[in-house]
Amino acid sequence: MNKSELVTAIAESADITKATAEKALQGFLEAVTGSLKKGDSVTMVGFGTFSTTKRAARTGRNPQTGKDIKIPAKTVVKFKAGKKLADEVK
Repeated sequence: MNKSELVTAIAESADITKATAEKALQGFLEAVTGSLKKGDSVTMVGFGTFSTTKRAARTGRNPQTGKDIKIPAKTVVKFKAGKKLADEVK
């Protein structure tokens, strides 16, 4: 499912226009992104939790040349599915 399909599904489910559903989805994405940028987690009971974690710098290997390369540290986003979502997907 891509973004436009998701907007259509939200509009049909909530009985609202696609434009309103697009604004709601965009607002949700901005709120989650802003919260993760601040280092906070976003928890939706039954659905799951978005959080960030630090990935340490490490040494990797270029598979074509075999030379060592330095991979810098970075912050990555994690999602842990809630029990209800996990049970529904089973």
